[in-house]
Amino acid sequence: MNGAPAARRTIVVGITGGIAAYKAVQVIRGFVKAGHDVHVVPTEGALRFVGLPTLEALSRNPVTTSVFEDVAEVRHVALGRRADLVVVAPATADSLARMAAGLAGDLLGTTLLATEAPVVVAPAMHPQMWEHPATRANLATLRSRGVHVVGPEVGALTGDDAGIGRMSEPEDILAAALAVLDRTTTASRPDGAAPSLQSGSTGTTGAVGSTGARGEQGDLAGVRVVVSAGGTREPFDPVRFVGNRSSGRQGVAIATAAAARGAEVTLVAANIDGGLLAGLDARIVAVGSALELADAVHAAATEADVIVMTAAVADYRPAQVLPEKLKKDTQGETMSLELVRNPDVLADLVANRRTGQIVVGFAAETEPDRDARIELGRAKIARKPADMLVVNRVGWSEGFEREENAIEVIVPGGDVVRRAEGTKADVAAVVLDLVATALV
Repeated sequence: MNGAPAARRTIVVGITGGIAAYKAVQVIRGFVKAGHDVHVVPTEGALRFVGLPTLEALSRNPVTTSVFEDVAEVRHVALGRRADLVVVAPATADSLARMAAGLAGDLLGTTLLATEAPVVVAPAMHPQMWEHPATRANLATLRSRGVHVVGPEVGALTGDDAGIGRMSEPEDILAAALAVLDRTTTASRPDGAAPSLQSGSTGTTGAVGSTGARGEQGDLAGVRVVVSAGGTREPFDPVRFVGNRSSGRQGVAIATAAAARGAEVTLVAANIDGGLLAGLDARIVAVGSALELADAVHAAATEADVIVMTAAVADYRPAQVLPEKLKKDTQGETMSLELVRNPDVLADLVANRRTGQIVVGFAAETEPDRDARIELGRAKIARKPADMLVVNRVGWSEGFEREENAIEVIVPGGDVVRRAEGTKADVAAVVLDLVATALV
């Protein structure tokens, strides 16, 4: 936050009943210090963790949980209609489910249904609840309606628990929420000044209750995303090649999810079955070899805000490509094939990225031990300092040609910021959550 805002805006802060509710007081305080008019709407459960007098003192406005107070003002819809931004922190698994279902059993629920302002949620829950298919489905529903998701983080939880589910720190929630507010304000200026594509563009879509076409809503609205997917094939004659088993499913899942969240997507597809690409809302560039993929990705990268390198790119290619089929009768019982190194596409992208451009790398590893696998990832990101490196385990029956995946996400410096496993659509959501947070 850099000084006072250009205009005083009305911000509603919803607080739900989780232990992380104590952090919400710092979120409220930050908005007030930034000069905004803050109205707090806690659930009854939230008031078990933080007292109403504290919330009133910090927000400088009266606080209630009831739809039956200030009935003449029609308070249960007035707050939502007045709001320029709604932030829910913490957002428990239960509150996310209620939001996705459109339930309005309390003042926070009616406020969310009545608002046409952007909505930012900061989830907080135990890892098992975060990874549950119901929670993942609810988040997907909310994102499709334009809701912005900040976090959660990996860290210590209640008791002796640790893992993903810790609510983001108040300063991170403030930064993300104020960036959304700033983009909304910019988009509505009379001079028509456009928001930065680097940070996305949300306009003033009705976050929880809205629907819309791609590019008009979602936390990646207007963001240009390039995804590479599939496995390259390095020919040594017209009918044979050196290749790998990557099907491209993970990259297609990321491209599909990015488009659903409003991004303008280019998919550089290396030898992907056409059935996987059916219905994909993206520009598709078909390539075969590593050199073709490198050319296509670098060309698309000039306009990209985000590049996600899921493709399995061959490290080497045959030194010579024969013009005709190689006959086994001319080779005897053994055959030697000379290989030369291919360009390192990820390293080149990292070295040449523009300021603000996000580069996400993938590293497929057969190492079965998680700690050892993470160390391999740390070594790779040290050599190629992408903004994130997604390490996924592969093997004879894992990773490639499967619907499921298991990942650890590492950032420069070696910290593991996410662990996830599930369908490749689940993994895509985790990766794009991190991308969306990085963009704001």
